[in-house]
Amino acid sequence: MAEFNLLSSVKKMNGITGDYQDEILSQYIEEIKQYLMDGGVIREVVDSPTSAGVIAKGVSDLFYDGALSKYFKERAIQLSYKRGGGDNVPT
Repeated sequence: MAEFNLLSSVKKMNGITGDYQDEILSQYIEEIKQYLMDGGVIREVVDSPTSAGVIAKGVSDLFYDGALSKYFKERAIQLSYKRGGGDNVPT
């Protein structure tokens, strides 16, 4: 199985091609991941391929709008309840 590449997924989800913006996108990815973890999302969930969509949305918000959207914040709250390993029950 191929290794999951978050940068590639974020670019694909946002319709970004080429590598010109890779450094800034990578910095935004790290910022969004830290935002999620600071909000209580465990690293296992943040680093999961299933979080790529919300990370892509956060990157898009920062890249294009400079502020996080209501939708992103709602998804971040939902992710904070996940505990990894497929268990969605808060502990």
